[in-house]
Amino acid sequence: MSTKQNNPIFRYWVLVFMVLIAGFSQGMLLPVLAIMLEGTGVSSAANGLNAAALYIGIILVSPFIEQPVRKFGYKPVILVGLIIVTVALLFFPVWQIFWLWFILRMIVGVADNLIHFSTQVWISTTADPKKRGRQLSLYGLSFGLGFGLGPMMAQFLEINEYLPFIIAASVSAFAFILMLFIRNEWPEREIETASKLGTFGRYKQVIKLAWFALLPGFVFGYLEASIHGNFPVYSIRMGLDLSFTTAYLLPGFVFGSLITQLPLGMLSDRVGRSRVLLGLLAFGLVIFMVMPFIEQNQALLLTGFVLAGMLLGSLFSLGIAYLADLVPANLLPTGNVMTAVLFALGSMIGPIVGGFLIEIIGDGALYYSISFMLASTLIAGIFFHRKSNQAVSYAKAS
Repeated sequence: MSTKQNNPIFRYWVLVFMVLIAGFSQGMLLPVLAIMLEGTGVSSAANGLNAAALYIGIILVSPFIEQPVRKFGYKPVILVGLIIVTVALLFFPVWQIFWLWFILRMIVGVADNLIHFSTQVWISTTADPKKRGRQLSLYGLSFGLGFGLGPMMAQFLEINEYLPFIIAASVSAFAFILMLFIRNEWPEREIETASKLGTFGRYKQVIKLAWFALLPGFVFGYLEASIHGNFPVYSIRMGLDLSFTTAYLLPGFVFGSLITQLPLGMLSDRVGRSRVLLGLLAFGLVIFMVMPFIEQNQALLLTGFVLAGMLLGSLFSLGIAYLADLVPANLLPTGNVMTAVLFALGSMIGPIVGGFLIEIIGDGALYYSISFMLASTLIAGIFFHRKSNQAVSYAKAS
């Protein structure tokens, strides 16, 4: 047992499994609760509000999550997150009350962020810098796989309403047992810069050093939530085949993101995170600008969604890896807190903006929303890349 505790490979794969569990619980709750709420006659607007509770939970806990990790270490925070998720999942089917579910979803958001934050920082700080992109891409792949498997639990509602929640809670309980075999570790001690700065001082320092590395988290949240939250509504409004959208287009985006996570992570290790991120944003922008002209052709539209997933599905993990490249290890927990907040904000803002544009513009509205976000981030990235290169050139010259 002690050998496994000290084995970095074993630790890494256990942490990867932890984030799969977090993705699985999120992916399961979205469709399962939406179906159950729809069955009770809740409006689509209220249904969407209930779904947003998870991201509210992520935002609420983010300012308070860094200090417990620094004080108690990664393992206790992950274990607490797993306990909360397990218990909350078991409460969902017992009382089917709208506002109780809203609160429970917030609690799951809090717990998932405890797991996400701790695993992100633990992997980022212990990874070999030469392999950081590959290791964090597998982290992203694991979350995407869990998020993709979660919706499959909806089919068990026909057997028993408790079954999806019991399965998800059982998997979380198994993850808890697995975590017991890992030895606790702590982030880098607050030395030099981090020790002299308060919380807001650390935030300011991260923004100064790596503000662009924080943006991919926001963009990915905006993109993912817009596609999964707005596109079914857009399909109905624009007369597209809804069954084709839910059965092929949305899974196509997820599948595309899974098959390129590892190759893109390895590529970023070789040619640089900044270049890869800028390239993905540029090509992704082209894809979404073309979408309005091909949406009546199902084959072309499906190809577009798969390509979009392949290009943009790695933004979050690449952003985390780039952040780890740019900031000292003692500021990485702060950077991860900021990334989690921005991801949650993007996940909340994306569907709101998309829904607003669908009402006003109609045709192509969702593609325009995503294209504008990608274009803005690309411009910001080019500016940051040039400034970074100038700083490196100046340092070498002096």
